Amino acid sequence: MAKKVLITGGAGFIGSNLSLQLLQKGYEVIVLDNLSPQIHGNKEQSPLYNSIKDKVQFIEADVRDRESLVDVVKQANVIIHLAAETGTGQSMYSVEKYIDVNCTGTGALLDVLLNEKHNVEKVILSSSRAVYGEGKYQNAKGEAVYPTSRSEEQMQLKKFEPLDENGNDLKVLATDEDSRINPLSLYGITKYNQEQYVSMMCGAAKIPFVIFRYQNVYGPGQSLKNPYTGILSIFSTQIKNGNNINVFEDGLESRDFVFVDDVVNATILGIEKPEANNEVFNVGSGVATSVLTVAETLKRLYQSSIEIKTTGNYRLGDIRHNFAALEKIKSKLGFVPKTNFETGIKLFADWVNTQQIEKDNYEKSMAELAAKGLLKK
Repeated sequence: MAKKVLITGGAGFIGSNLSLQLLQKGYEVIVLDNLSPQIHGNKEQSPLYNSIKDKVQFIEADVRDRESLVDVVKQANVIIHLAAETGTGQSMYSVEKYIDVNCTGTGALLDVLLNEKHNVEKVILSSSRAVYGEGKYQNAKGEAVYPTSRSEEQMQLKKFEPLDENGNDLKVLATDEDSRINPLSLYGITKYNQEQYVSMMCGAAKIPFVIFRYQNVYGPGQSLKNPYTGILSIFSTQIKNGNNINVFEDGLESRDFVFVDDVVNATILGIEKPEANNEVFNVGSGVATSVLTVAETLKRLYQSSIEIKTTGNYRLGDIRHNFAALEKIKSKLGFVPKTNFETGIKLFADWVNTQQIEKDNYEKSMAELAAKGLLKK
């Protein structure tokens, strides 16, 4: 008998791709999703929702809705908890919303698991590299260090690289799972809170859990409507509207961009491998790519003549560098990312070229940040 997998937030970018892959592997899939307009727009026109609509058992409900959770949890053997508000910048002023959805929603799910009858054998949590804040660095003595937030004084001087306590340069390293937890945004704090809730309460209930700290996930199907998260989508929408791109800082800040198929494969390993039980894993490409490289690559792939400007502007809560160390997930689960950035961004751009051009709401999102004093020039 096929296992039933409940995916909260399963109509989103990662969730819809994961749902389709699980169906191909013979699993039954239940999706609970509130179809947030920020991601989906009109649900009838949402490519993400429509890709799974008639293929999974779909429940349109909020993860904070306990009654709906009770109904679906009792049907599931595995729960993959993806439902969350995402976006570091937006989290810095939509405080109540992020805490409510990410923390209260996770609490509601765990309350059902602790207090209702069910047959759940494993819980998988989608966490984030945001729990680390700045990544791992090395000082001149060869010691591992974990910088805190860059000061406004430093940023105003356009010195964007993290420095040690004496003002000296640091060497960026791959961030491993034992690195210091140091979230620099409210979003990162809520994701670490989720990790703590899941590890404690699943441990108490004797339900195996797996925590995946995803890096920057991208690929075909990513929402082009959301101006708050997903840098490839944001830049693509700007370019397609003929708008110039203003890159924060000096453009050399870097991220680990991991293709959605690799994230899906890692997550399925979490379901199927007992070696994953009660462990925390990074999921990324293991390669740092600068934001300026992303913008320039997309401009070239779209054959665009827009201008790319490095403004020196910066956002409070942003980090400079973070890329994943993958030794743990490779050794325990046999995970190796298959899609490099050059291949993945080409696949993404080819898909964008088939899509309707969405309205560019990025400047509106920046105006919201500026009004709250979170965007600095």
